[in-house]
Amino acid sequence: MEELNPLPLPDGVTSRMVSKVNGLNIHVLEAGDPTRPAILLLHGFPELAFSWRKIMLPLADLGYHVIAPDQRGYGRTTGWVSGFDEDLFTSRMPNLVRDAMGLLFRMGHDHAEHVLGHDFGASVAGWAGVLRPDIFRSITVMSAPFATPAAAVIGAGDYPEDRIDEELAALARPRKHYQHYYSTREANSDMLNAPGGLKEFLRAYFHMKGAGWIENTPFKLQGWTGDALAQMPTYYIMDRDHTMPQAVLPASSASEDGWMSDKALNVYSAEYARTGFQGALNWYRCRFVSEYVRELGLAAGTKIKAPMTFIAGAQDWGVRQTPGALEDMEARASEDWRGTYLIDQAGHWVQQEQSAEVVNAWRQAMKI
Repeated sequence: MEELNPLPLPDGVTSRMVSKVNGLNIHVLEAGDPTRPAILLLHGFPELAFSWRKIMLPLADLGYHVIAPDQRGYGRTTGWVSGFDEDLFTSRMPNLVRDAMGLLFRMGHDHAEHVLGHDFGASVAGWAGVLRPDIFRSITVMSAPFATPAAAVIGAGDYPEDRIDEELAALARPRKHYQHYYSTREANSDMLNAPGGLKEFLRAYFHMKGAGWIENTPFKLQGWTGDALAQMPTYYIMDRDHTMPQAVLPASSASEDGWMSDKALNVYSAEYARTGFQGALNWYRCRFVSEYVRELGLAAGTKIKAPMTFIAGAQDWGVRQTPGALEDMEARASEDWRGTYLIDQAGHWVQQEQSAEVVNAWRQAMKI
């Protein structure tokens, strides 16, 4: 087995492998007493369990067993498929929820008192609340609004085909949606072999989506149209012929962010240099498989029964990237909606940029 360097973790946060979880050997970070109620932390892209390091001890100090896995396709977890031509079945959303459930069981918990999901992990957290409310008892989604499909219209057919990429390509300045780009064969190689090197690409990517990037002043968009979406920065609505490294090139000269040290950035660059991005990108590809989209339609009109809140950075375009999604979530995602918390001086990486404020907002929402 490959010998990996120890992660630079805060004292009190430990790292280990948990075997035989839905076909995976899952790498987890944990903090707190294992006999206490569990909090499960689910990262997004291009992140790792390591992304939660700043809030794990504060949560453990509240009396919880805090568990942060490298999810399927990421980091030091093994057992997942990494190729572009592999079957995507195991990367679809219900199986990601099964990973989370299996991990809890394997670690000795019959439920998670709280689940916090960030970015794509917010989708897993939300669907966990939909599919197994008995196991996932409260839901916090971060940086990416979540709502189940709207109630079915009696007599209507399948979901209409989304033609947004055609609209974006037809603009005077032709564009494309980043999720469509992430679904292409080239995306993994483009990022892994970025002209300035992988580490500098990641530095630019993290900086450009953080509060320090001057263009991150999000506002409500008027609709899911090419003209509306093209108002977003290029890391969301890319120039048609650009790779992601080219999209974040304007931030390539970024100095060290206060919230992301060079030592921490080395962790991300070393892990992705070792694994590549394809296992993670396969999550995005599932969004364009019609059978998987229709499968999630089984939950159309369903509300999460658990207490639910949304926490994000006030300078995060992720909050507004899907027009109407925030308002939709607030109106119908949960039977016990606990509010929206937008934290100033934080962009997309809110739990790293403003960790104390995230914990305070979460405690207020969950009345802890």
